[in-house]
Amino acid sequence: MEYDKIRSQARKIASLLPQPAFYKDFSGEDEISRKIFHNDPEIKKLRSFVTSEIENDFGHGMDHATKVSIDAGTLTCVESKLAGYSDYEKNRLIILSQCAGLLHDIKRKHKEHAIKSAEYAKKVLKKNDYFKENDIKIISLAIQNHEAFKTIVKSNTPEGKLISDCLYDADKFRWGPDNFTHTVWDMLAFSKTPIHVFLKGYKNGIEGLAKIKETFRSKTGKQYGPQFIDIGLDIGRELYKTIKS
Repeated sequence: MEYDKIRSQARKIASLLPQPAFYKDFSGEDEISRKIFHNDPEIKKLRSFVTSEIENDFGHGMDHATKVSIDAGTLTCVESKLAGYSDYEKNRLIILSQCAGLLHDIKRKHKEHAIKSAEYAKKVLKKNDYFKENDIKIISLAIQNHEAFKTIVKSNTPEGKLISDCLYDADKFRWGPDNFTHTVWDMLAFSKTPIHVFLKGYKNGIEGLAKIKETFRSKTGKQYGPQFIDIGLDIGRELYKTIKS
């Protein structure tokens, strides 16, 4: 119950802060990504599968997967335009990026979850004739590379690097406002962490969150990602004052 009150306060604080500029500056690309996410037949099939398989009690369930998928698609749309891909190639890359987003945390509770999720993604996608062998390699590599502060496995294609970078950045966008409005409270509720233990590590957690600003990988992510984190930090610091008072 204590965490419910803190979560509610965090959401009040967040409602008073500006939305990340990414969504305004790339509203057209965001619309393209959303249309593909909701209308593409392969994405719809995969969404249905992930919805039935993913665990929603750890802060990295279907809501998280959906946000990451759409933002990864938007980033892929922007980055593929910068790289000079045709509209056909761009849309296909968005589909691959969204597949990676849907599956990236499918094994979130497992040790080395990025590797486990990548292995599982390969098995799932091999059952679908739509995805070529190289598509599956691109998606699984992106999933394997989505954790922060881990060694990046290099892609041997520019498309693979583009999708890997966009998935990572979209996932780290969630370390901004979402961290305090959603994710952390679900994780704490699952682990049943006492409030005094949570508060003891709060400041170190804030410092760790700030380090994410230096890790964004795509050109667009490097430009817009730090603002997501700064908004999250503003929420976290204001929330800490409220809790202590």
